[in-house]
Amino acid sequence: MNIITKFTLSTKPGIDVLLMLTKALAIEKYSSILEEKLLTRYIAQNFNKEALIAETNNMSNQWLVVYVDDQPAGYARITSKGKRPGILDGKRAIHIADFGVLQKYTEAAVKDSLIEKCLIVCRSFEGIWINEHSSSPLIGFFESNGFFPQKETFQLDELPISSVCLIRNS
Repeated sequence: MNIITKFTLSTKPGIDVLLMLTKALAIEKYSSILEEKLLTRYIAQNFNKEALIAETNNMSNQWLVVYVDDQPAGYARITSKGKRPGILDGKRAIHIADFGVLQKYTEAAVKDSLIEKCLIVCRSFEGIWINEHSSSPLIGFFESNGFFPQKETFQLDELPISSVCLIRNS
């Protein structure tokens, strides 16, 4: 099995991969906790071609895709945007805003490749934060990679879901 994580640009193949991954992962992550109508609207607003082109062209974002045997298996979006936790005020901090691997890729090495590349990209920052919905199976994975859950709760983006904020100090 060949696993590689690389940056994705705003090219037709890059956008096509992100369209597939963002929609599929949103459905896998949220279909059991959101009403279908709300999930459909969230996907339509955030993961359409125009939105993804704008996001990949935004200098505040970096997009990574992990491939397994040349097949897209997951992605992460690293950004300087977003409401930062108060504990990071005054620090150079970065946000892993999206992180996910499709359920059919259960090998730990797939998630490990993606988080390792994220941490390399973020190494010049004093802190990294991630928000994950409270019942996400990724919380334990992030904790095992040096992220610590914070006591305060956050709302996940524009979704009516409580989330856990996890922080890793460099």
